[in-house]
Amino acid sequence: MARKTDFSADEWGLLLESAMLAGIAVTAAEPSGLWGMLRESMATAGALRAARTDPNALIAEVVAELETPDGRERVQGALKTRFSDSQAPAIKAGAIDGLREVAMLVDRKAPQDAPAFKAWLEQIGREAAEASKEGGFLGFGGVAVSDREKATLAEISAALGSTPAA
Repeated sequence: MARKTDFSADEWGLLLESAMLAGIAVTAAEPSGLWGMLRESMATAGALRAARTDPNALIAEVVAELETPDGRERVQGALKTRFSDSQAPAIKAGAIDGLREVAMLVDRKAPQDAPAFKAWLEQIGREAAEASKEGGFLGFGGVAVSDREKATLAEISAALGSTPAA
């Protein structure tokens, strides 16, 4: 199993960033107002908390570092750089590109961990997509996952080189 020491500082930074990119891609696909964005962000954070005890050492190590002030500061800086002056479509595209980079990285440097790591990133995206209804009014109506979010989840799966979950 791969560990932090198997990656360069830049590669490790990309792995840390990837945990946020899946949720960001979904949120940017169809921004659903302040409350929707908060729910989707909270779902991403919840997926990270749930992964604290993941049996995959690489996932657990990424989550452990994201829980430190230095890890959070590093990711915040990387995300600011990646998305500076971007609007929602560019943010989504940048997040998808970042996930594609991560897929290539884990395939190359951690092939035994790659399937679990990529599945975890897809799960983060799904949880963000399911966190807030889209298209409703005052909590009534709407759909759990919008067509744009479904398309984004398919793009995430394609970027990670996997088959989207049904």
